[in-house]
Amino acid sequence: MNRTHTLSGRRIVVTRPAEQADKLAGKIEARGGIAVRFPVLAIYDAADPGPLQAAAERIDDFEIAVFVSPNAVEKALGAITAQRAWPERVVAAAMGETSARAIARFGVTQIVTPAGGRFDSEALLQRPEFAADAIRGRRVAIFRGDSGRELLGETLEARGARVARIPCYRRGRPEIDAAPLRALLAQGRIDAVTVTSSEGLRNLVAMVGAAGEAALKAVPLFVAHQRIADEARQMGFAEAIVTAPGDDGLLQGLEAHFGRNDMDR
Repeated sequence: MNRTHTLSGRRIVVTRPAEQADKLAGKIEARGGIAVRFPVLAIYDAADPGPLQAAAERIDDFEIAVFVSPNAVEKALGAITAQRAWPERVVAAAMGETSARAIARFGVTQIVTPAGGRFDSEALLQRPEFAADAIRGRRVAIFRGDSGRELLGETLEARGARVARIPCYRRGRPEIDAAPLRALLAQGRIDAVTVTSSEGLRNLVAMVGAAGEAALKAVPLFVAHQRIADEARQMGFAEAIVTAPGDDGLLQGLEAHFGRNDMDR
C-alpha cells in the first residue's frame, strides 16, 4: 500500500462540531480516506453572558484560570482580550495540547498542561500546581460549558481552593438530516466512526435513531478516552478502540487499525 494512502477507500465518520471538523477530515482525506462529516455537537454562546463578562472584567482577581476545552478558550479569551491584555500573573491551565495551543494564540505565555500523556481532569489534578499544599486558598476560575463533569471543581474545593465556575458556551444537538448516514450504515459502507466526548456519543446514537442504531453499533468506534469507550461498551457497541488524545491520536489509531486489517487480507 502507498504509505501516503494508509486509509485508502475507508469511509470514516467525523463527529466533531462543524467548525472543528476540518483538521481531522482533511488528514483522513490526505491519506486516501473518505471523511463523512456528521457533527453531533453544536457550540453556542452561553445563554446568560453575564458571568463571562463579569469574569473578563475581574480576571485579575484570579491566580489560575482553567480552560476545559478549545471552545472554552475561544469564547473566554475572546471576551477577555477584547477588553484588555491577559494579565501575566494569572497562570492559564489547559486539559490538553490543542487547548494549550489555542491559549498561546491569544498571547498567554504561562500555560500548565497535564503530564504523562493523559489529557483530562484527573491528569491535570496531578500537576504540582494543583496539589493541596499549593492550591489551598488560591482563587481559581474554571471556564467551561454550561454543564459537564464536576470532578475538577469539586476536587480543587476539597483541597482548599476558592473556585468560580464560569459558563462561557453551551452545547446542543445539531438539527441535521441523519438519513444519508443511516443509508450508508445500512449499506455497510461506513468503516469507522470517531467520537471525542461521551455527550457526543449519546447524541450520535439519538440522532441516528432506532432505524440505524444496530448498524451503527456494529462499526468500529474510535474514541480519545477510556471513559468514552466504557460508556460505548455499556451501550452495546461491538468495538470501542481507545486512541491517543486529539486529532493526531485518532488518526494514528485509525491508521494502525486499518493497517493491520490490510496486512491480514
